[in-house]
Amino acid sequence: MAYREYIHTPLTPRDMRWGLRQGAVAGIVAGIVFAAFEMIVSAGMMGAGAFFMPLRMIGAIALGSGALDPSYSLMTAGVSGVVVHVVLAIIYGIIFGEIAAALRGPVAFIGAGSIFGFALWLINFYLIAPAFFPWFLESSPLVQFIAHTFFFGSVLGYYLWKSHERSGLEEPIV
Repeated sequence: MAYREYIHTPLTPRDMRWGLRQGAVAGIVAGIVFAAFEMIVSAGMMGAGAFFMPLRMIGAIALGSGALDPSYSLMTAGVSGVVVHVVLAIIYGIIFGEIAAALRGPVAFIGAGSIFGFALWLINFYLIAPAFFPWFLESSPLVQFIAHTFFFGSVLGYYLWKSHERSGLEEPIV
């Protein structure tokens, strides 16, 4: 069953702590998979020199659009990109972890994670980027859809499902 069979039972503090802690870890794991996919696809589509472009683009959130210039320090832009990316991945992971605390079964976790990733793509690329970070609009919408939905959202859901299974929270409270 996708949702708790005993849906009338509110989430417990244990469920909420699990969502917070495991959501943060899942966000980091999914964020790493997402970044690796982005960097490999970037290099594959635009050449080896573009391998670090996703980190530059993310770093530019904190540093400004100047971080996109090839003459800007790759170390500075890259480290900034990693920090911003990990912080955002943790935040998104925690949000989904709290949602996931009410789910049961792999289909629910992975499906909801994919929907969550899809929603992130829509919000990030069609609301936030046009207003604040227009350089993201230069990236392929298809690649971004795949990255957010499957390489972040599905991975997030899968990791949380496995964690939930190991924690014993899959069993109904009696």
